[in-house]
Amino acid sequence: MTASSLPFLRFGLLRGMAGTLLMSLALASCATQGQDRMTTGSIAAPRLTKPVESMTAPELSEAERSVGAAYDRNPKDRATGLNYATILRMNGKNEQALAVMQQVVIANPSDREVLAAYGKAQAAAGQLEQALATIARAQTPDRPDWRLYSAEGAVLDQLGRSDEARRKYRMALDVQPNEPSVLSNLGMSYVLSGDLRAAETYLRTAIQQPAADSRVRQNLALVVGLQGRFAEAEEIARKELTPSQAEANVTYLRGMLSQQNAWARLAGKDGKAAKRQID
Repeated sequence: MTASSLPFLRFGLLRGMAGTLLMSLALASCATQGQDRMTTGSIAAPRLTKPVESMTAPELSEAERSVGAAYDRNPKDRATGLNYATILRMNGKNEQALAVMQQVVIANPSDREVLAAYGKAQAAAGQLEQALATIARAQTPDRPDWRLYSAEGAVLDQLGRSDEARRKYRMALDVQPNEPSVLSNLGMSYVLSGDLRAAETYLRTAIQQPAADSRVRQNLALVVGLQGRFAEAEEIARKELTPSQAEANVTYLRGMLSQQNAWARLAGKDGKAAKRQID
C-alpha cells in the first residue's frame, strides 16, 4: 500500500482523517508549480520524473535520498528545498519538512511560492495558527492566488472554523471557477460538519472537471461509502488507477468503512450525518 495509492489517507482519523483530506488536497495544490523547476545555482538538482503526489512508496524513498543529497550540497537552492520538503511530507516526516522550509524561507523571505510552501509545512506539523499567518502574508489583494485561498480554507477547516473556510474556498472559485481541487475541498468541508449529501454534490461536480485527478475521485469514493453505498464506492475507487493502486484503495476503503464506531459519529445510524464531533 503506497502513499500515492491512498490519496485520501494522510494524517489519521476525522480531524485526522476527514480534516486531513483537505490538507492533502488543498495544500498539495497550493503553489507547487516550482516542483519542475529543478535547476538553480551551480549544482543541478535531480530531476523528478513525475509529480511527487503520484509517486509510489519506493519512488518517494528514492526521491528523498537523491533530492536530500542535493539539498545537503546546497541547502539554499530554492527548487531543491521546495521539492525536498514536499517529499518529506509525503513520507510523513513533517517536522523535518518544516525545518527544511525554515531554511528556504530565510533565503527567500518575500517569495510567494516559498511562503505558501512554508505555510503548508507549518500546517502539516500542526502549527495551524502560524500557517494561517504565513499564507496570509503570501497573499496579495491586488493579485490574489486561488491556491492560497484554498490553502487558507483547509487550515481553517482543521481549526473547526468551517464557515470561514467555505468563504475562502468560494473566493478561490471566484478567481479560478470550477477548479476541481477547490470543489473537492469544499465538499470535504461538508464532510467535517456531517452533511454528506452536500459533500457528494460538490465532489461530483469536481470529478466532472477536465483537470480532476484521482485524489478527487477517491474523496468521492469515501463520501459515497460513508452513506452506505459500498459497491458504488468501490467502483469509483477503482477508476483511473493501475490495478495494484485500485486494489489498495478498495482494501483501505473497506477497512475504513468497517470502522463503524469511528464513523458513526459522522454518519448516524439513520443515514443522516451527525453534527461535528472531531477528536
